[in-house]
Amino acid sequence: MEFIKNNIIPTAVGLVFIYAPFLWCRLRRENPESYGLSWKSDRRSVCECLIITAAVLTPLTFISVNWPMESLPRSSSLWRSLNLGASGVAAAIIEEIFYRGWIQPLFRKKFSALWSIAFTSAIFAMSHIFVARTPFLFAVFVPGCIMGFLRERHGNISTSTLFHAMGNLWAIWFAPLYWPSMDWIIRKFSDIQL
Repeated sequence: MEFIKNNIIPTAVGLVFIYAPFLWCRLRRENPESYGLSWKSDRRSVCECLIITAAVLTPLTFISVNWPMESLPRSSSLWRSLNLGASGVAAAIIEEIFYRGWIQPLFRKKFSALWSIAFTSAIFAMSHIFVARTPFLFAVFVPGCIMGFLRERHGNISTSTLFHAMGNLWAIWFAPLYWPSMDWIIRKFSDIQL
């Protein structure tokens, strides 16, 4: 049962996430590029993505290094880091195909850019909560909005995938695994002298 839970189910979900958007387009006789299912980029869009990524990850790195619940950045063997890195990049590609390459354009046909980004990001965040069973993972709503903005701005998933992959790589060493309880937060804020 553990093998199915850890291997078969994630593989099946990944295959659905990759192929459902393309199957949808094929059945509807639509070009996948009309949904943004392509990785066309130019130097300007990549530079913009790198600037946005640095603007997001720099303050998050400072917060992580000063995280009260654990010592970050965490250390990891080279082999484990390579495995986690490959998984993070693969997850970015798979999730961007599904969420920003298919779901967001479907919402965009009915709603404004702002609402389609918000709805897609909420679904993206909820899927992370469902898988990890950690309510604090709703925080991925914010990077989901950034990825949605990049997809909307550039008309395809190249920059959102790049941002997502770099965020996943950053998370290997800097994303907190332990979050403060509400009791801890209340105690900490009640100790602050005004």
